[in-house]
Amino acid sequence: MTIDKLKNPTIALGTWAWGDSGETGDGYFGSRLTQSGLEEVADRAHAGGFSLWDTAVVYGMGRSERMLGKVLKRYARNDYQLSTKFTPQAAATCDHPVADMLEQSLSRLGTDYIDLYWIHNPADVARWTPQLIPLLENGKVKHVGVSNHNLSQIELADRILRGAGFRIEAVQNHYSLLYRSAEDAASWTTAAAKASRFSPIWCLNRGP
Repeated sequence: MTIDKLKNPTIALGTWAWGDSGETGDGYFGSRLTQSGLEEVADRAHAGGFSLWDTAVVYGMGRSERMLGKVLKRYARNDYQLSTKFTPQAAATCDHPVADMLEQSLSRLGTDYIDLYWIHNPADVARWTPQLIPLLENGKVKHVGVSNHNLSQIELADRILRGAGFRIEAVQNHYSLLYRSAEDAASWTTAAAKASRFSPIWCLNRGP
């Protein structure tokens, strides 16, 4: 994966519980931190060389994106990268649901483009993937990844994008020491290894 003007990241800092009330994410990292506390986290991460911040519409149903946008206002936009996600299960019933969800994310994050935009879950790959193409063409999305897709779904999404001159550039699947089914599925690891076509992203998101 090549992110414009910034070092290629191998680790993202996830913000799954940022802005959470604590009622549904009680005990998870970030759910009880105030904005000033999260700014301290961001400062230390920035000083340590982190550049890719990962969130999603469904992380707190917009609260994570909104809080992350507030925290990152302290930095120049070209000093960090933003990663957020289109979640099919949360799509609106409108003419352009992917573009609509993206616009809401852009507003909450306080930016006019997303460095890395993911399809969060593999529901109907053939339906949702083509809707990313105009967003890549107009520059609101710089790069595309898939999250929690198996290998055949990854390859289908990649074929659709390549037909328009783009491609899948990153894979992010649920994986930890406790949740290791990705090893059996051999999805993101196999895809990443195939001629280095895709880059796996390790996301530091939450504690045990």
